[in-house]
Amino acid sequence: MILYPAIDLKDGQCVRLYKGAMEQATVFNDDPAAQAKAFADQGAEWIHLVDLNGAFAGKPVNAGAVESILKTVSVPCQLGGGIRDMATIEAWLSKGLRRVILGTVAVENPALVREAARAFPGQVAVGIDARQGRVATKGWAEETDVMVTDLARAFEDAGVAAIIYTDIDRDGAMQGPNVEATAALARATSIPVIASGGVSSLADLIALRDSGAPLDGAISGRALYDGKLDLAEALAALKA
Repeated sequence: MILYPAIDLKDGQCVRLYKGAMEQATVFNDDPAAQAKAFADQGAEWIHLVDLNGAFAGKPVNAGAVESILKTVSVPCQLGGGIRDMATIEAWLSKGLRRVILGTVAVENPALVREAARAFPGQVAVGIDARQGRVATKGWAEETDVMVTDLARAFEDAGVAAIIYTDIDRDGAMQGPNVEATAALARATSIPVIASGGVSSLADLIALRDSGAPLDGAISGRALYDGKLDLAEALAALKA
C-alpha cells in the first residue's frame, strides 16, 4: 500500500482544511516546492496535490506552485482540483504531472473521463468525495444524489487508473479514516482505491492495510504536518 503525502494548495501556500471548509484553512508552509522536496527526501514514492482554489473556480489557480513542485522533485505527482476539460488534462500531463484526478466532471461529464482515460492510459484517476455515501462536487460545496459505489462502478470499463475516495467529514479532522466505507468501496469495484480523509496515525494506516480489502494506497496531510505521523517510519512500516 502506497502512502501519498498531501500538499493542498490555497493562494500559493501549502494548507490543510478542516472538513473541506475553505475558511478553516491552516497554513503549514509558504513554499510548496520545499514541502514537496522534504517529502521526497523522506522517501515518498508519490505526492498528492490538490488545487483547492481551482476546485471552486473550475480551472487551475495554483498552477505556479504546482509547476514549481514538478521542477523541484522527480517523485511522481498526482493533481486534482479545477481539471475539467481535455485541454487542461493535456497541459498538465505535458508538464510532467504523472496523473490527473477528475472529480466534478466525473459526475457532470463522465464522457470526458472515458475520453481522457483512453487518450492517457494509466494517467487518469477519478476523485470521489462524499458525505454519508453521497458524492459532493465543486470543491465539496455541492452535494448530489449520486451514491459513491454507483459512480465508481460506472467507470469499471473505462481504464481509470485509480479512485481517490475521500470521506469529507473525516478530512483534516484527525479522527481516523472511514475504514469500513473505504474497504466496502474497494471490494465493490475492480478499480484500485486510494483512501483519503482522516488518516492521522500509523495505526490508521495499518487498519486500512489490514482491512481485508485490496486498497492501493492512502493519503495523509495534517498528521504529517502536525508530527503525529512520521513519514519515513510510516513508509517503512507499510513495506514490512
